Amino acid sequence: MADEQVSLTSLILIVVLGGLIIRYLFFSSTTQAPRPQRDPQSASRAREAAVERIQQMFPQVDRRTILWDLHRNGGNIAATTERILSGRIETPPVTFQPPPLPTSPSPSSAQTQPFKTPSKPSEPDLITRYNLKEKINASEEAEAAKKTKAWSSNRDERQASLQRRRDEMILAARKKMEARIAAEKATAEKAQ
Repeated sequence: MADEQVSLTSLILIVVLGGLIIRYLFFSSTTQAPRPQRDPQSASRAREAAVERIQQMFPQVDRRTILWDLHRNGGNIAATTERILSGRIETPPVTFQPPPLPTSPSPSSAQTQPFKTPSKPSEPDLITRYNLKEKINASEEAEAAKKTKAWSSNRDERQASLQRRRDEMILAARKKMEARIAAEKATAEKAQ
């Protein structure tokens, strides 16, 4: 037994396996807890992004309740979403004071306020916008008669052709929408 020797391949195998075991035990990413964010501003932004994401899915749940649940489960969005879906979300205690909203208003935080509708629409509908009210009742044959060649070398003819195509598309979409609404009404009346 004193004459036994260790081969070079056995030695390399032992070193590699030892290194892998040490790496697994001490440097594994699955055994370490996620590192907390050190910068308070980035933590605040991440928290607000999580609240905004959840409020976009569930606008009926208030910000304070979402923050409480995120605080309880360590910022896990999936767990909070699951609690809301199952109806197990708890109201925060009176002593819970959520951090204030960020001072600089961002465009995404303005959207988080639920059920806030503008007093007037930003743009009118396409029929009004492109003055197509008189074309609504026009027959399809009249529109087909107006069609010219597919593409012209004259700039004005091309522009007129493109505008006519746009108008036809808008009117076709309107007809499809009216047909869909009529079909929905018919199915609703049958159900009653």
